Amino acid sequence: MAGTKDDPWQLTTAPGTSTYTMWADDSLDEPTLFCQVGTTQLRYRLRAIDDLHDWLLSRGDWVDLGAADEQKPAAPGTVEAFGRAEDNPVGGWYGLRKGYRGRFGMYVPPLLELLGRAELTHQPRNNKVRALPR
Repeated sequence: MAGTKDDPWQLTTAPGTSTYTMWADDSLDEPTLFCQVGTTQLRYRLRAIDDLHDWLLSRGDWVDLGAADEQKPAAPGTVEAFGRAEDNPVGGWYGLRKGYRGRFGMYVPPLLELLGRAELTHQPRNNKVRALPR
């Protein structure tokens, strides 16, 4: 899988309950990571892959995913909170589509696992992720 629109990454959420696809397009003004979940498309800054990996490395241990919709608060210290924090490398949301900027903690960590950059727990709830060294 190349991670292109024509050959997207095939992913499953950490609990194994939903499948979705992702692909990258670095030719856009804002290089974008597209996430297709059924008929819903979420978009994240492509740099989220490297930034999240670096953040997880700095944490040095397991981190809760904490997935939440944009309209709901993210639990502190979670991947979801990192994906919208004012002190992250982009100064706020990695999500690019207003109203669909959340769920960063649900959809981005499984891609890091597929790319060999992180490992996830795969429990029915309360999953965690930790970085693998470069």
